[in-house]
Amino acid sequence: MGRRLRVLDVGLAHGTQALRLARAGHEVTALEADAATVAAVRTALAAEPAGIRERVRLIEGDGRDTGAHFTPGAFDIVLCHGVLMHVEEPDPLLAGLARVLAPGGLLSLVVRNADALALRPGLTGDWAAALAAFDSPYCLDPSSGARLRADRRETLTATLAGIGAPLRAWYGVRVFTDLPAAAVPGPPGPDGVPAAGLDAVLAAEERAGRTDPYRAVAGLLHLCGVRGG
Repeated sequence: MGRRLRVLDVGLAHGTQALRLARAGHEVTALEADAATVAAVRTALAAEPAGIRERVRLIEGDGRDTGAHFTPGAFDIVLCHGVLMHVEEPDPLLAGLARVLAPGGLLSLVVRNADALALRPGLTGDWAAALAAFDSPYCLDPSSGARLRADRRETLTATLAGIGAPLRAWYGVRVFTDLPAAAVPGPPGPDGVPAAGLDAVLAAEERAGRTDPYRAVAGLLHLCGVRGG
């Protein structure tokens, strides 16, 4: 993008996004509620050169409390990937994230796709779960078995418009590979993706994630809203 951006990463996971952005020269603030996750990322950050360490700030806190930590318009980009699926009421969180975006700033969301919940259990022959998925916004994580909440693109589109960060673009994520590792053809690699032919898998996912009708049945959705003003 040609300039140093101020990035807020809500939900650290392994810190992959935060570290990659810092290595690219951007200023990253990471907000994470789990103390053990924060500690693990601090350890990983300690191994980075001083210049990168100086560009990352780790804060232990809830993404719903952005008003307590940041001023309005404090960030050019807000990342909220894999977080909404753990939140029962997403609207207050999204409103708080939009509040800290500068005019023209990007709000990037990765969510479970509620419009495709029946597809995964159906493909693995779990017909009871497939039928139940038509009437419930909840599902089980294919990898961990944890209970997750899913969102519908139509609903999030309306929410983003209402908080002043209307949807600009959206993509499907894991169109073909959002299955338990045992159900994915080929020897499983990281995150259940076949280790053999990984480049081909990624190319197919990239193409499908941008193409209708495939992207609409992806296990995850990547939605990008842009703050008005």
